[in-house]
Amino acid sequence: MNRVDRIIGVDFDNTIVSYDELMHELAVQHGWIDRETQKSKKVIRDSIRKLPDGDVEWQKLQALAYGCKMEKAHLIDGVKDFFQYCKQNNITTYIVSHKTEYANFDETQTNLREAALNWMQQNKFFEKEELGLSRDRVFFESTRTDKIERVKTLSCESFIDDLEETFQETSFPTHIQKILYDPHQQYIPKTDVTIINSWKEVNEYFFSTSL
Repeated sequence: MNRVDRIIGVDFDNTIVSYDELMHELAVQHGWIDRETQKSKKVIRDSIRKLPDGDVEWQKLQALAYGCKMEKAHLIDGVKDFFQYCKQNNITTYIVSHKTEYANFDETQTNLREAALNWMQQNKFFEKEELGLSRDRVFFESTRTDKIERVKTLSCESFIDDLEETFQETSFPTHIQKILYDPHQQYIPKTDVTIINSWKEVNEYFFSTSL
């Protein structure tokens, strides 16, 4: 291993699970975007927000993707390897997500946390011979502040997140290694943040000597 971290926290939405293709499919079906629109959550969001009542339409799309259509979202390549490497190297991993129970503008009133857990079950997160994560190592918090408090309480030595805003919060501890997952290369490097563009790079960062 390159690093000696023994407790690593990981965000969930858009870090472990990708909604790019699902959101694109749903947005095309509802007539919110053209089929030619890039399959990127940010591009899709920006396109929809330009529509009349665009903010509401965007929230409707999020409610579908994070709720009743969640089962169609994709596990990002390299995530499975990461959790398996952690298990092999006796590294404790936690999933810590800012996720409310229900979404606004969701007619189905799907419980978003249950949808996420069902997706994890579907993708074998809790199977000992697969990703090997314990259900009691998954935490959903109602606010970003609560999420950061959970990361601190769990004594994470590194945290992997796709949102720069998480690391910009003044309450985020300076001693925790900040790893920004940036697959679309949108962010400008900062001195206190390690930017990584793929889970292959994440795995090389932590496990290069054991790969």
